[in-house]
Amino acid sequence: MSTPAADPLGEPLGEPTDDPLSRERSHLASSRSALRAMREDVESLDIKDVTANWVNAEVLARQIDERIKALADLSDTPLFFGRLTYLHAPGAEQAEGAGGEQFYIGRRHVHDGDGDPMVIDWRAPVSQPFYRASKKDPLDVSLRRRFGYTGGDLTAYEDEHLMDPAEAAATSKLLQQEIERPRVGPMRDIVATIQPEQDEIVRSGLGGTVCVQGGPGTGKTAVGLHRVAYLLYAHRERLARTGTLVIGPNRSFLHYIEQVLPALGELTVRQGTVDDLVAHVEVRGTDEAPAAVVKGDARMAEVLRRAIYSHVTLPTEPVMVVRGSRRWRVPAYELEAIVRELLDRDIRYGAAREALPQRIAHAVLVQMERSGEAPDDRVQDAVARNAAVKAAVKAVWPPVEPAKLVLRLLTDADFLAAHADGLLDEDEQKTILWALPGSGKRAVRSVNAAKWSAADAVLIDEATDLVQRTHSLGHVVLDEAQDLSPMQYRAVGRRCTTGSATVLGDLAQGTTPWATRSWDEALAHLGKSDGVIEELTAGFRVPTDVITYASRLLPHIAPGLTPVASVRENPGFFDLRPVTGTAEVVAACEELLRNEGSTGLIAADARIPGLAAALTAAGIGYIDPGEETTVDTRLTLVPASLAKGLEYDYVVLDEPRAVVDGEPDERTGLRRLYVSLTRAVSGLIVTHAAPLPPQLA
Repeated sequence: MSTPAADPLGEPLGEPTDDPLSRERSHLASSRSALRAMREDVESLDIKDVTANWVNAEVLARQIDERIKALADLSDTPLFFGRLTYLHAPGAEQAEGAGGEQFYIGRRHVHDGDGDPMVIDWRAPVSQPFYRASKKDPLDVSLRRRFGYTGGDLTAYEDEHLMDPAEAAATSKLLQQEIERPRVGPMRDIVATIQPEQDEIVRSGLGGTVCVQGGPGTGKTAVGLHRVAYLLYAHRERLARTGTLVIGPNRSFLHYIEQVLPALGELTVRQGTVDDLVAHVEVRGTDEAPAAVVKGDARMAEVLRRAIYSHVTLPTEPVMVVRGSRRWRVPAYELEAIVRELLDRDIRYGAAREALPQRIAHAVLVQMERSGEAPDDRVQDAVARNAAVKAAVKAVWPPVEPAKLVLRLLTDADFLAAHADGLLDEDEQKTILWALPGSGKRAVRSVNAAKWSAADAVLIDEATDLVQRTHSLGHVVLDEAQDLSPMQYRAVGRRCTTGSATVLGDLAQGTTPWATRSWDEALAHLGKSDGVIEELTAGFRVPTDVITYASRLLPHIAPGLTPVASVRENPGFFDLRPVTGTAEVVAACEELLRNEGSTGLIAADARIPGLAAALTAAGIGYIDPGEETTVDTRLTLVPASLAKGLEYDYVVLDEPRAVVDGEPDERTGLRRLYVSLTRAVSGLIVTHAAPLPPQLA
């Protein structure tokens, strides 16, 4: 493995003008010119005479606009990051003397004016050996070259001769530098550093659901996002029709990851939270933990199903349809058979209600045909709209409004008891009722007046799906999944019933009272019991000393889970620092801000206002989670409840005991502490005036 010398500005020392580094820079310049030409070609397209109508014109114009954006050349983002030299041409027979081919691997495809590739998309099959090839299995690659960049300038390269027995396998220095590069601003893509075990997940097929258990710093979020990018490359037409969605835990997290896919040229992926999916009502209230646990339990799905179908009553009277001078009578026993058949089919409540008048009308048409008439579909539709038929349908299968149904369950003790019998015990029913008899609380009279909670909105979404099927997408990525309740999993699963999912999470970081106990259970609630569970245990982000210290909590929060093993050569900076007040916490922040990169000050939510005041008094500017750092403001003040999924080069963790005590129970508090301890990429200072939790001893 070799790396040419380069001066601080990236200029080679003592090399001829035609040295390899100069040639690679020349190819970079030519590739950028070719990309600019590709963009200009699209910008110059004239579509005035190629569309049949204004709708087609709008669609085509939007597609062209998206293509122009996808061809943007980001000046500070390397256009290619590697090069493969094959021993033989890919796909050709390995005959003696067959010439090899050379491919530059980058974030997107670039071709010259003749259509010949100058950069190959990292997702193409020919690019795969860049991530998978090794000395043991070179995959017909004779040379793998990695490039080092400063900003957008190519400044170094590093070669691996995979088929040379004289060259020993070694860790790539450029790879380590890229992994450990300081991070300012939103999350970056990892196309230059994807590891073999990550690449296997990224390139798994569209047809199957994959669940990734990954500890802090294993890159599970990046793997999930890159899998979306790969699937869009491999199945673009199908996913263009069905759609893709990335679900994150909160807005701060989504803002942090929102630039990854656009940087890879993918602009059509929607992003949102579970709360966004189920926003049928305005959420203005909150639940106590016990109520939220019961509402989030999968048993509530059956309670809702019973409550909805309780509106169906078997008919006891016949239906008399009058058409002209003729009367057609459908007897009660025949109506009952129709209703029972619809119930037995277990189709959606609303779909069955729409089918019922047509079934009654069909029974009338059978009688007409027996009497010698020849009715057609128009007659059947007219009978289905007959006032007597409509009245019978309303009486037998009345419409149900999901929000009103949930409101009744939460406010009518008798109604809840009737449909929760054998599912929820008496105490559980009392826990979720808004106003118990004799409590003195005023009853909620309308959907708009109700102070719905997030868990209530999920119940309404379940009821909505029981009435009318939810639209299914082609692929859904669910990140930080360990914090979802069973009912929330069901809400996500409804969005991919005919598609697949990528589920990402860490059981050790579950910080809700209903946190996931096992991935098998989660996949069952999602409706994807056949999903494959993968585990990432190699840590690329968190330094060795930091993850080793944080892993002391694992036996107490997730026994049996494999600890993350850091593969970084740099052990990082770690310091336990007793303090007497916030002034020393502020001093620790000032100390870390002298380093390059971002710094996060993480603390229990209740301590944030005091720390904010101390930072302001010291003249230190800071931002909130999700906001982008700038050259002048590189400190983020992070409530522990929002730390999950975020990363900073350096972290000051204030008062671990307060983080634990800020949660309703010790296990949840220790999990919140585990999350907070593992946000640092290069260094961590833990400040504490109170004794540390004994689990860290």
